[in-house]
Amino acid sequence: MALRSLVVCADAKAVQVLGQLLSELSIGAEHCGEAQLAASRVLTQRFDALVVDCQDQQAALELISAARSTPINRSSLIIAIVDTRDQVRDVFAKGANFVLYKPVTAERAGSSLRAARSLMRREKRGKERVSVHAQASIAYANSEDVAAILLDLSEDGLALQSERKLPPRCKVYFQFALPGKAPAVRLSGEVVWQDATGRVGIRFADVPQASRRILSQWIKTNLSLQVKVEPSLPPVSQQPATRANAGFGLLSASSSNRREKSRYACRLGADIYRAGEKVPHRCTLSDISTGGCYVESPAPFPAGTIVQIVVRTLEMKVQVLGAVLATHPGFGMGVEFSLKSPYEREQVQQLIACQVEV
Repeated sequence: MALRSLVVCADAKAVQVLGQLLSELSIGAEHCGEAQLAASRVLTQRFDALVVDCQDQQAALELISAARSTPINRSSLIIAIVDTRDQVRDVFAKGANFVLYKPVTAERAGSSLRAARSLMRREKRGKERVSVHAQASIAYANSEDVAAILLDLSEDGLALQSERKLPPRCKVYFQFALPGKAPAVRLSGEVVWQDATGRVGIRFADVPQASRRILSQWIKTNLSLQVKVEPSLPPVSQQPATRANAGFGLLSASSSNRREKSRYACRLGADIYRAGEKVPHRCTLSDISTGGCYVESPAPFPAGTIVQIVVRTLEMKVQVLGAVLATHPGFGMGVEFSLKSPYEREQVQQLIACQVEV
C-alpha cells in the first residue's frame, strides 16, 4: 500500500473498525496503544495519516503538536477521536484536520476517512492541476461525440463534468481546445472515479506528442501566471472595489489568488434560502473553499443578503450561513461563509475533501 497511517488508540473495538475501513481504502494501518509511545515513531517515521484517540486528551494534544512541529509529519492528515464537542476546539487548535466521535462505528467513521483519503491522494499527486472551463467531445464504449466540460487539468489526467454516467474503468477518447490555444488536443484516458454529481476523474493513457506539447505549455503558462499575480495583490480588506468581483470568474487567476483560501472546482446542487424565508432556491455551486463559494443562479440575490446554503450528497448534509459579497445578474453570486464553530468548519472541510479528485 502506498499510503501509511498510524492508529493511536487503546480501544480494541475501535481499532478493529478503523483497521477494516483503512484497509478498504488501501491505506496501510499500524497500531500503537499509547500516545506517549507513538511520539517517538512520529518523530522518525513518515505517515500520511495519524488517527489519535483523545481519551487521554493532554497526551493526545501533545502528540498532535509534536507531529505538526516535525518536518517529516508536518503535512500529515490528523484525525482525532473525541467523546464530545467540547474537545473539538482544542484538537483543531493543535492542528487536527478531522474529528471522529465515539463510539467509532463504520457508519460514523466512513465518510470522514474517505474525505481524508481524498486529501491524502491529492497530496500524493506528482503533477499540479489547473482549473479550466472548456468544452470537450468524448467517445467511449458505444457512444460518440458526447459533450462534456473540462474542470481541471494536469499532465497526468483531468476532471470533467458529464451529463451521462460513464462505464467504470472504461477507456475514453477526448478532443478539446484549451483557452488561448487553437490546436485541438486529442488523447485517451481511463475512468478512475466518478461521483453522483456527474464529475469524473480521468487518468491519461495515450497522449500523442503534439498534444503533450500543447498540454505542457498551457499548464506551465497558467501555473506561472497564478504565481506572478499573487505577490502584487494587497489583502482583500484593502481593496473594496476589487472585492466586489470575488467569486465571479472561477478561472481567473487574479480572482482565485485574491483569496487566502484555496478554491476547488465543483458541481454541487444546493438549496439557497434568504434569511427568514422558508422557500428554497435551487442553485449550483461551481467552486468552493473554506471561506466561501460561487453560486450559479440566473437571479442572484443583492449584495449583502444573508443566506443559508444547504448541500446534500450521498454521504452528508451540510448547512452553512453566509452573506452575498458580489452579484452578477444572469450568472450568479459570490458568497462568504460565516462559520461559527469548529464543527461547521469541519463539515465544510469534509465537503471540500469529497470534491478533491483522485
